[in-house]
Amino acid sequence: MRLGTRGSALALAQASLVRERLEALGEEVEVVEITTSGDRGLGAGSGGAQPDRRSGEHRTDAIPDKSRFVKEIEDALLRGEIDLAVHSAKDVPGELPDGLAIAGVPERADPRDALCGGAAAIADLHDGAVVGTSSLRRRSQLLALRPDLDVREVRGNVDTRLGKLAAGEYGALVLAQAGLERLGRPEGEPIPEAEMTPAPGQGCLAIEARADDPAALEAAGRLTDRRSLIELTAERAVMAGLGATCDTPVGAHARLEGDGLTLEAYAGRPDGSAWVRDTLEGDPADPGDVGRAVAERMLAAGARDVLG
Repeated sequence: MRLGTRGSALALAQASLVRERLEALGEEVEVVEITTSGDRGLGAGSGGAQPDRRSGEHRTDAIPDKSRFVKEIEDALLRGEIDLAVHSAKDVPGELPDGLAIAGVPERADPRDALCGGAAAIADLHDGAVVGTSSLRRRSQLLALRPDLDVREVRGNVDTRLGKLAAGEYGALVLAQAGLERLGRPEGEPIPEAEMTPAPGQGCLAIEARADDPAALEAAGRLTDRRSLIELTAERAVMAGLGATCDTPVGAHARLEGDGLTLEAYAGRPDGSAWVRDTLEGDPADPGDVGRAVAERMLAAGARDVLG
């Protein structure tokens, strides 16, 4: 079974987790590395999307499509060059190409963001501290909490970004806790979800397959964790309902606790000057409905104007 993935250290670590679990089920697995347009953008040094610190506006050389980290892998899947694709779920657009489906969602890692640097919490950063992030969602929430911060773009993979932090180019970074853990990097201090709502799907892996490939669908389905699938479904429904992309300051975090599903969501301006938050409890039997309800409530409360 051919498993397609990006070639970054983090992507390969994630693919290795999936490969090991498939092999434990008796599958023979080959990992196939595929370069995406997003990877080529990351390799462009200081080029690519460069949001202004306050406005969040992008130059015309940005790569705007949320599918930039998955498109080439999905194309290979559709052509039959691979049998399964493994993605960071937060990179997967709300609408999948015809003929493809998310077939497996393994157990979720820590969904929180992490603060890397000399401070244990955002409140402890000194006035005007330089904080690096490539995410408008993180930028928006950082500046909503601390308008004094100097939030700057940071490019490259996790190791490259941490190297820039060590070199003194930034006073702190915000990265995904799950990515740090999967790479064995202990630098981060988790940020409470009440302060920074994670990206939809953060910490989750999404295993994609062709809808007409029953063997691949069955193998990926055997890896699915019920809790993780429910939470991801609710979060992706919020993203779709708000029309969010990779370049939209939107966060969503669902928690399945007992018989209840709690969903928190955030939508804000890139400069943190206005935002809408909502929390709703619903039935985990229909997590998509919970996500759509939160999106509708947020739109009614002004999220469209905020995001516009």
